[in-house]
Amino acid sequence: MVDIDAAIGYVVAHGDPVERARLSYLRTGNRPAPDVFERIESGQTPDGGWPAGADGTVSSVDATCFRLAEIDDLGGLGGPAADRAFAWLAAVQGGDGTWQEDETLAPEAPPWAMPGDPEATLYLTAVAGFWMTVAEIEAHPRHEKPARHANHLAAAARFVVAQLRPDGTWPSFLATGWHAAGLLHEQQFFYESARVQIVLGDRLDDMSPAHVANLAAALRRVNLGDDWLLRTARKRLSATQRTDGGWDSDEGPVFDVNTTLAAIRACR
Repeated sequence: MVDIDAAIGYVVAHGDPVERARLSYLRTGNRPAPDVFERIESGQTPDGGWPAGADGTVSSVDATCFRLAEIDDLGGLGGPAADRAFAWLAAVQGGDGTWQEDETLAPEAPPWAMPGDPEATLYLTAVAGFWMTVAEIEAHPRHEKPARHANHLAAAARFVVAQLRPDGTWPSFLATGWHAAGLLHEQQFFYESARVQIVLGDRLDDMSPAHVANLAAALRRVNLGDDWLLRTARKRLSATQRTDGGWDSDEGPVFDVNTTLAAIRACR
C-alpha cells in the first residue's frame, strides 16, 4: 500500500510554495492565497500561453499544458489565466486538429515537443486535447451544456483516432496513451479509448514510477480507467515509493516533487 503520509511529508519538506499549495488543495480542497496563483501567472505571455523557459518569450504548447496541470491542482482551471491559456491553445490548433510547437523553439525543444516531428505532433495533440477535456469536465461535470471548445476537441480526437494502429498502439511517446485515452473517451470514441487502455495495462510492469503516477492521475482526473488498471498502477506505485516518501522523476530530482504529487492524486 502506498504510504500517503510519507508522500505528504516529502512534498512538505522538499516542495516550493506552489507545490506545497498544490498539496494543500489536493488534501483539503481549499484554494490557496492569490499570491500562489501570481507565481504561476507571472510567466504567462501576452498571448495566453507559457514559454518553455523562464527567459522565453514564445509560448509553448507543452509548457502551457504543464502550467495548466499545476493550476488544476490549485482549483483554478476555471480562472482567467486558464481561460487565456485555453483561448491561445484554440487559436494555434492546426486545421487538421493537431498542435505543434512554434518552429522557433526547435533548437531547444526536447524530442516530445520537436516542431514538425510526427511523434511530437501526436503527443502534443493528445495532451492539449486532454487538458481541454478536463476543463470541460470541470465546467460542466454532467455535460448539461455544449463544450466550449467542442469543434477543437472533435478535430483533435479524429486526428488521434486516425493514428492508432489496429492493435491499439500508437506511433508516439508512451505518455500520449493516457492523454489520448481521456480525450477519446470524452469524445465518445469508446472502443478506441478502451484499446489504448488495454495497451497501457500491458505495459504497466515496464513503466517508470513517474509514468505510472502520471497515467493513474490522468485517468482518475477524467473518471476513466477500470478497477484493475488503477489497482495495478497503485500496486506499482507502492513497490516503487522511496523510503523518504517520494518517487523518482524521469527528468531528474528537480521534478521528484511533481511526480510525488501525481502519485498522491492517483491514490487519494
